[in-house]
Amino acid sequence: MRKYFWTGSACALLLGSTAWAQDNIAQDDDVIELQTISVTANRTATEENKTGSTVEQITQAQIEAKSLPVVSDYLNLLPGVSIANNGGLGARSGLFIRGLGSGYVKTLYNGIDISDPSNTQVQTHYQHLLTGGINNIEVLKGSQSTLYGSNAIAGLVDISTMGEAESGLHHIVEAEGGSFGTVRGRYGFTAANEGSHFATNISGLYTDGISAAAGFPERDGYKNATVDLVAEHRINEAFSVFGSALYIDAKAQYDNEGADNLVNEEISKSLGGRAGFNLDLMDGRLKNTFSIQGFKVDREDTSEYGGYISIFRYIGQRQKFDYQGSFEVNDAVLLQYGLDHERQQAKVITSPPTNDKYDLTGVWGQAILSPLEDLVITAGLRHDEHSEFGGHTTYRGTASYTLSHTGTRLHSSFGTGFRAPSLYELYAPPFPPDPDWGFPGGPVGNVDLKPETSKSFDIGIGQSFWNDRLVADVTYFSIDVDNLIIYGNGYEQVPGTTRSRGVETSFTYAATDWLDIGGSYTYTDSKSENGERNSRIPRHAFVLSTLAKPAEKWTIGADLKFAADIMDGNSKLDDYLLLNARVAYQLTDSTEVYLRGENLLNEKYQTVKGYGTPGISAFAGIKAKF
Repeated sequence: MRKYFWTGSACALLLGSTAWAQDNIAQDDDVIELQTISVTANRTATEENKTGSTVEQITQAQIEAKSLPVVSDYLNLLPGVSIANNGGLGARSGLFIRGLGSGYVKTLYNGIDISDPSNTQVQTHYQHLLTGGINNIEVLKGSQSTLYGSNAIAGLVDISTMGEAESGLHHIVEAEGGSFGTVRGRYGFTAANEGSHFATNISGLYTDGISAAAGFPERDGYKNATVDLVAEHRINEAFSVFGSALYIDAKAQYDNEGADNLVNEEISKSLGGRAGFNLDLMDGRLKNTFSIQGFKVDREDTSEYGGYISIFRYIGQRQKFDYQGSFEVNDAVLLQYGLDHERQQAKVITSPPTNDKYDLTGVWGQAILSPLEDLVITAGLRHDEHSEFGGHTTYRGTASYTLSHTGTRLHSSFGTGFRAPSLYELYAPPFPPDPDWGFPGGPVGNVDLKPETSKSFDIGIGQSFWNDRLVADVTYFSIDVDNLIIYGNGYEQVPGTTRSRGVETSFTYAATDWLDIGGSYTYTDSKSENGERNSRIPRHAFVLSTLAKPAEKWTIGADLKFAADIMDGNSKLDDYLLLNARVAYQLTDSTEVYLRGENLLNEKYQTVKGYGTPGISAFAGIKAKF
């Protein structure tokens, strides 16, 4: 504890923060106050301080100030969010939001749903999402199925590479190398004029890695090549077209729990695309957006257990059509509505092979009301029809009220959600008997499954001080999940409610014109229907993030995260304290060099029982724009 105390004190005194939520910029009467805009909270651009739902944003400036390699590194620093990895880079990652795992989170990448339909539960492979070219990440918390359909029980992660590009043609080159034989690079290109915007990135990462199994010498390597692009072109004031694409080619070696393995590896290739158009009528009061998208994941998994080697190939596909419209009745009333239809398909190349699919169609509507200048209320309703289990209805309401004379903001949201059973949970064939292991076989899929359902609630208060230089927020949250699907005698529905309760607190402080400090504390109590703690979720999580600019060309930043009271099954994992830091020097107006370190205290810790994590490491990089 003495080491933790002195390290935390040093960070608080010497450094300043990436200011996780620089929501407001207000320095004097001659400066226009700029508000952070959220798109995910209401599926339309909304000032973040007018949203009743809780939204966290990671901006391009924050991403560039840290230079971390994967998206999950940034998510892990947000209040109410934690990551559990089965090893180092490329290892399978579990994302938890407010105590619920990846299967309860929908993820969009430039509007493309990138969750894998061939997984046992439909979820996103966060370990393969590199940060090259990403300029904004929004995390919307709470049950959001009214706006986003199935799986959005704990919330939504929205990733974008479409930023505010400068007019003209621009290139970005990045390179980094360091510990564990790690090298990564990126080439980015943007082109923009008054009516068009195009951005593309080619990113790559290679590492010799660490042993995924804790305490063993053999390294488990990882490599990843990612290409993304996004474009929009305005043909006239009423009509514009847009498109995006994503390709990920990754290969990861991994271990079994508690033992090195020289055979295990997964090769994963993902390809997705989205295209559509906007049609704005009645001087922009009537907006319409049509889009189609497709996504495919092709995974080949080679594993060895007990001397037996097995090779499985999983192919998951999604095709989706989406329409969203809105009508601005007046300055105080905005009506929104939409329709979407998707088909999910999963193939498993086994003997015999399987090939299953289902369709899901939803229709929704929402009203955004501003009866008073500082009061915003939303109310929404959605109905979905599933080709297997039939219909399900969800609803949502939010409120935000600001007391402008005191700088106090009250916000609250209530919503319901659902998670449709995956194709594997519905249709997976029975396990055949295995006489060599004495395994009698048994059922797996269950076509009688109904969706898991949820109710979520949060309420909070935010307060700003000193002309918004200090902004603090405290939020209480709860999420209940019913009709839980578990694997027992095959997949089955169990009675009872999984409950997650907690408190999120956060602050940002612009201490001086060169020093920012920000931090958060989250308490999460997540339990299954029988009262047992849910695995891999810290009960206590504290983050202190800092950014200092002591001289014109120097930038120094650091992040400190302390996580405590973590269970994995019946095992209690050790508390841990992680310190990352980065020092950057601006060689020219367009070129920056930096050094960064991870786990500078060389903590020995686990986020998943039996699986290792990287020790102290150092990296050097360069970034050039021209």
